[in-house]
Amino acid sequence: MATLQADPAQLCFESVRTRRLIIASYWLVVLLAVPLWWKTTSIERLALPASRVHAQRNRELSFPVEVNVETGDNPNLASLARGVQSIPVVDRKAVEGSAVDIKLHAGKRDASYNVVLHSGNGEPVVKGRELHFAVAPHEGRICDKTELGRLSDTLIKLIAPYSASTNSHVQTQRVMKYSPRYRLAFTLLNEDAASGKAAMTWNVQDAIQCHLGPLLGKLSDLHNFTIESQVQFHAPLAFQPRPIQHDGKDAHGLTHEDLTVFINSAEWTLSSSVSNDPVIHLVLFIPSTKNSPLHILDQQGSVHPSNAFLLPQWGGIVLLNPTSSAPIPHLTSSDLTPVFHTFAHQLLTLLGVPGLPPHVHSAHRADSEAQREPFTDWELDALLRRRALENVQGSTETLEAIVRLVDQIENMPVGQDVVGDVQEALDALNQAHESSRVSPFATLQHSARALTLASRAFFNPGMLALLYFPAEHTYAVYTPLFASVAAPLIGAVVRELMAWKRARKAAKEEAGQQRRVVEAAAIVKDS
Repeated sequence: MATLQADPAQLCFESVRTRRLIIASYWLVVLLAVPLWWKTTSIERLALPASRVHAQRNRELSFPVEVNVETGDNPNLASLARGVQSIPVVDRKAVEGSAVDIKLHAGKRDASYNVVLHSGNGEPVVKGRELHFAVAPHEGRICDKTELGRLSDTLIKLIAPYSASTNSHVQTQRVMKYSPRYRLAFTLLNEDAASGKAAMTWNVQDAIQCHLGPLLGKLSDLHNFTIESQVQFHAPLAFQPRPIQHDGKDAHGLTHEDLTVFINSAEWTLSSSVSNDPVIHLVLFIPSTKNSPLHILDQQGSVHPSNAFLLPQWGGIVLLNPTSSAPIPHLTSSDLTPVFHTFAHQLLTLLGVPGLPPHVHSAHRADSEAQREPFTDWELDALLRRRALENVQGSTETLEAIVRLVDQIENMPVGQDVVGDVQEALDALNQAHESSRVSPFATLQHSARALTLASRAFFNPGMLALLYFPAEHTYAVYTPLFASVAAPLIGAVVRELMAWKRARKAAKEEAGQQRRVVEAAAIVKDS
C-alpha cells in the first residue's frame, strides 16, 4: 500500500498566509515598541531663561559711597569744605572697575564715612570709618585745588584700593577664590627629626588665639573658618638647596625656582581631613641639620631679609632656623610670635585684604598687642565690596557658560533641577543688585548664594554625563543591537515582496493563457 506524502506548501503552518502573518506580527511588535523606546531613551530638555541670563551682562553693580567732610570750628578750612560739593574731586577713571560711586558732602551726618579736616602737616590717620586729614597752609593760605586733589587721591586709595593700586592684578592672582567657608591648616614640618634639629611640639592653640583670633573675628562676616593643626617629623625636600656663604659661614639657599617646587606633595600630607571647603595652608618648616641654616635668595643670589614666602592661592610658608643643634622640645607662644605675625600677614594677603595706602596710618596701630586692630573698617568695607563684585561677575559668567553649552550640544539634558538653580541664581543676582545701594553685606550674601547656585547648575551630574557620552557613542551602542534584529526582518519582507511579485506575475500569465485557450475554443466552435 503506497504512503501518501503531504505537500509542505499545503501545511497550515507552512502556508504563505501564515508566514506573512508571522512576519507582520514581528513588525507590529517593533512598531508598537518604538514609542516606548523613544519615551525611555528621550532626554528631558527644558528651556532655560536665556534672555534673563544675557540681560545680566548689561547690568552693573554699583555701591554708592557717601563721604561727609567737616572742619569743626576751623574757619580757615570752611572754603575747602564748601568746595567739596562743587568740584569733581573723584576721578571716575581711577575707580573704574571697582563698582563704587563716591559722593562727597559737607555737613551730611548720616554718610558712610566721615572726613575731619584740620590744620597741620601730619599724615592722614583713620579711626573706625573716620579719616583725619591734615591740611597744611602754603604761604599763609590754603590752596583748595591742591588739597582737594590730595584728599581725592587718599579717598580713592581707601575706598577703591583694588582699582587704584598699580599692582592690583598681581594681588588678585594671589588671592584665594571666594568661599563662605575655609579651612586653615597649620602644619609644623620637620625636614628630618632624626638629624637633631627638630621641634617636637608647639603651642599653636594659644598662638592662634592671640595673634589670629581678632583677625578671624573681624572676617567672620565674610567667612567661616575651620582650624586644624598637625606636626610632621619627616618632610624631606624634593631637591637639594644651593650651598652658599652667609656671614662667613656655610649655609643653604632657596632660589626662586626652588620656591615654586618647595612643596613636596608626593611625601607630605598637609591636609588631614576630608572636606570640600578650600584649604589655606600655613606651614612652619624647620630644615634638617645638613640643610641648616636655610635662607631665601633674591634675584641677584643674595640672602633675602625675609624667611617667608607665599604660594598664590595655596598658602604661606615660614622657615625657622633653630640656633641650637639640639632638638627643641616645645615651641612656646613667645617663640611663635614672629612666625604668627608673618602668618597673619600672609593670611590677609591670601584673603584679599587690601591694606592701607603707605601714607595713611591707623590710629590703633600704636596701641598694645591686645588692643591692636588687625585691619581697619575701611579695608574691611573695600574687601566686602570687592568680594561681592567678584561673586556677581562669576555668577553671570557661569550662567552664560551654561546657556552656551546647552546651545552647542543639542542633546544635552536640562532637567528641572538645573532650570530651578538657574532661576534661583538669577533671583539672587537681582537681589544683589537691589541691595547694593542699601547694604554691601546683604549684597555679599545674595551674590554668594547666586555663585553657589550657578556653580551647582553648571556641575549638575545630569549635564556633565553627556560631555563624556556624546551622540556618536550612542550610535555605536545601538547599531550592533538594531542591525542584528533588523537584518532578518528586512530580509524576510524583501523575500516576501519578491515572492508576491512572482506569484502575481505567474497568476497573470496563467490567466492570459486560459483566456487564449477559451478564445481559441470559441473560434473552433464557430467554424
